[in-house]
Amino acid sequence: MIQFKLDPKAGAPFYRQIIDQIKFGIASGNLKIGEQLPTVRALAVDLKVNLNTVAKAYKELEIQDILETQQGTGTFISKIEIQISEKEKAKKIQEICHEFSTIAFSYGFSVNDIIYELQKQK
Repeated sequence: MIQFKLDPKAGAPFYRQIIDQIKFGIASGNLKIGEQLPTVRALAVDLKVNLNTVAKAYKELEIQDILETQQGTGTFISKIEIQISEKEKAKKIQEICHEFSTIAFSYGFSVNDIIYELQKQK
């Protein structure tokens, strides 16, 4: 299971962030075929967002056959394989690095400080 995190400063709507996290979770293997996702209500409470936000994300992923909702049992990862293109991966890592570096630089950290800390993460 992945840990959902929403960033109000990201510029992307929350439902889109949920969709992206599920897709990247599947592509990376962190979400497996048949794995059950939190209920709409549970995820909305956890993320502190409106129920409709989570419902919209789940519904869009159902339309794309990425999720399957079974009445009374829950929402599950379907048997579809997701391949994230190299272009999409590059775009996502650029967004993450831009946001991260903006925050780090605002606190006065250098590129070398950032690289040192990232290398310790391995």
